[in-house]
Amino acid sequence: MFFLALYLASIGDGGHKPCVQTFAADQFDEETVAEKKTKNSFFNWWYMGIVAGSTIPVFLVPSLQQKGWWSLGFGLVSGVLALSLAVFLLGIKKYRKEGPAGSPFTRLAQVFVAASRKWRVKDTLNNNNYCYEEMDHTENPHIHAPKFHTLLHTHHYRFLDKAMIIDEVDATSKTRDPWRLCSVTQVEELKLVLRLLPIWLCCIMFTVVQAQGHTYFIKQGDTMDRSIGPNLLVPAAVIQGLVGIIILCAVPTYDRVFLPLARKFTGNPTGITVLQRIGVGLFLSIFTMVVAALVEAKRVGVARDHGLLDNPKAVIPMRIWWLLPQYIITGVSDAFTIVGLQELFYDQMPEGIRSMGAALYISIIGVGNFASIAIIDIVVAITLRVGGPWLGLNINRAHLDYFYWVLAVLSALSLCAYLWLSKVFEYKKVDVVETSNQLSLSEINHNHNHNHGV
Repeated sequence: MFFLALYLASIGDGGHKPCVQTFAADQFDEETVAEKKTKNSFFNWWYMGIVAGSTIPVFLVPSLQQKGWWSLGFGLVSGVLALSLAVFLLGIKKYRKEGPAGSPFTRLAQVFVAASRKWRVKDTLNNNNYCYEEMDHTENPHIHAPKFHTLLHTHHYRFLDKAMIIDEVDATSKTRDPWRLCSVTQVEELKLVLRLLPIWLCCIMFTVVQAQGHTYFIKQGDTMDRSIGPNLLVPAAVIQGLVGIIILCAVPTYDRVFLPLARKFTGNPTGITVLQRIGVGLFLSIFTMVVAALVEAKRVGVARDHGLLDNPKAVIPMRIWWLLPQYIITGVSDAFTIVGLQELFYDQMPEGIRSMGAALYISIIGVGNFASIAIIDIVVAITLRVGGPWLGLNINRAHLDYFYWVLAVLSALSLCAYLWLSKVFEYKKVDVVETSNQLSLSEINHNHNHNHGV
């Protein structure tokens, strides 16, 4: 029954987290200047709420469980979930909802197939030869949609452009074969996804660094003096709750102090771009590992001076508060990068698969934890051959500081790749078109025939 509950929680998270964020952001009308500006702050406050919800139980629930009140601890969490569901249902008739528009994965696959079928067709660079037919507008009569958005043509991934070229076969066809001819917007949607994947890869090292906060950072804390006064001993795992507190302070500071100042200097309504925000967090993650390596070297030095290197269970006379700097930097970098990734993967994803964008950004956390395990295995395998293992059960005899330096170097390399990608990254270019002006395929073919004499 216990494992069944864990599996149900995982399934619930997998279905809830990617969709609720996207659905909440969709409540802002991007055609309204005031709501569009408010939406820029939404991701900050959204993440702040998520962090608050995960930080409070770190301090509250363990204290109840230490006294044997397990049922009360689980009951409180269940009660909060029930209350949140009730609040959600209260507004169910007022939410802005969009009707389904078919499978977005099919649309993406059609571009690959159409481009491969026309790989011999030459791109004449003549925009009149492109299919501008757009099928994204809603056909639900209960949903008002006087306008729909089209994506402007970009020059990245030019091999995909062949999917939207109208050749002789398309021009003479009475109906459009979606597996042979795709619209400009449809092709650009696939380009958007392909542009985001390298950014996603570059951010994996960031989550590897974040994973140390609930693994080796805690193992360091277990060996240090954790007492507060004569009778209170702080569990090492509780200190990771400080990351949440730092985020709760950093997010409103970023939104209310940093952004207004940045707007004055940059003239950008968002203060700094989303990519710049992510980059700041990636840089701070390198700094996290540098500080952690220096603190670990200090900890091992204290253990050596007191003859405790071979006694891993002994308490080293060094206060656990030495770990605060690395936890603080972790929280600040999290406020920059994670919130930035949320906004980037929402805004730059095609509208039909924004929930997939949210799922993709969330998956970085899981992939980062797996990558952390892989890096540990590789480091252990290599160091066993060249001397002694850097990582082991006795971290006093291990070289955890060396491992932190390796992570710092890998993070620096990832940052370099990210900076290059950010330089060539092209943001989504959107054009708003009146639905009354939409051309049918027959009209497109007529114009094509008239212009090219096909």
